[in-house]
Amino acid sequence: MEATTFVKEVRPRIMSVDALRGFDMFWIMGGGEVVKQFIRLFANPMPEALENQFEHIEWSGFAAWDLIMPLFLFIVGVAMPLALGRRIEQGESVGQIYRHTAKRVILLFILGMIVQGNLLSFNPAKIHLYCNTLQAIAAGYLIATIAMLHLRVAWQVVLCAALLVGFWLLMIFVPVPGHGVGVLTPEGNLAMFIDEALLRRFRDGTHYTWILSSMGFAGTVLLGVFGGHILQSKRTTQGRKALYLAGLGVALIVGGLIWGLWFPIIKHIWTSSFVLFAAGLSYLLLAAFYTVIDVLQFKKWAFLFAVIGANALLAYFAEGLVSARGIATFLFGEGARNWPPMYAFPFALLVFGLLWLGLYALYRKRIFVRL
Repeated sequence: MEATTFVKEVRPRIMSVDALRGFDMFWIMGGGEVVKQFIRLFANPMPEALENQFEHIEWSGFAAWDLIMPLFLFIVGVAMPLALGRRIEQGESVGQIYRHTAKRVILLFILGMIVQGNLLSFNPAKIHLYCNTLQAIAAGYLIATIAMLHLRVAWQVVLCAALLVGFWLLMIFVPVPGHGVGVLTPEGNLAMFIDEALLRRFRDGTHYTWILSSMGFAGTVLLGVFGGHILQSKRTTQGRKALYLAGLGVALIVGGLIWGLWFPIIKHIWTSSFVLFAAGLSYLLLAAFYTVIDVLQFKKWAFLFAVIGANALLAYFAEGLVSARGIATFLFGEGARNWPPMYAFPFALLVFGLLWLGLYALYRKRIFVRL
């Protein structure tokens, strides 16, 4: 499908993948705030250990909220074998696929700059070139597409391993001027040095790194691609597919934890151990959704998420444009930030519900916003 804004689609959706994608977007388009305020109805203040799961880890370690971005990249990879295979079956040449890929990558970078790069400020002093999840997807998608077009699955696995091991070796053994070798602090790591050297004033000013970390982004997308290969395989049953997905999930989690002893799990620089650990959790979620929805055929419960997942790009943009707290503050003043849960919960639920109904209206008309 060529790059476009709105598409009328008659082809049936893969509900388990849409539902998992929607589950991911649910948390950032307002669902996370709904869940937090619901918990606070019964435990206010929320237990610290639980509340920490709704925040990003400051540097080293992992919280549930840290899974949102890698799960998004992973699901992009899961969908790629099906999408690319369909394009090839429709008779598209490699050149046509590359042109489509180039358009998609460029649009993702532009949209990323709109969301977090201050592109619409039209002020060069405020623009950030590479600073957003959509741009990380673009980098991973580009590398994964090239791999899928020119490498067999076994060599795709080799490439993924090479990217992760290569990133590890670079980060550990290449000296950073003024800091030394193997430094993994926010200011002293190699990935940050490269971003500062190349992006300069166009860097976003956070401790997240992007250029060298694109090796890890590609690793995350490729790990999702392998899940897509399993799902589209005709050589095994659905039940075995679910077992393979779950087994890979456990293996990757263990691998990430072990690797983390030497190369810590750090989302900000997308360390190789983080890639494995987050992909392992993503595989377990994919296995669970696939088992319940496709194997056991329990689908009704997932409709809430499937509607979101069918228009994930809109849901992602909603996260940046609309929030229950922001709307409440705008309507009722700063005091709304301190509302007790008995007021904050229904308001958060109302805002999320209105957003979901908008997505549902598009879903019913089979209109999906995508690239």
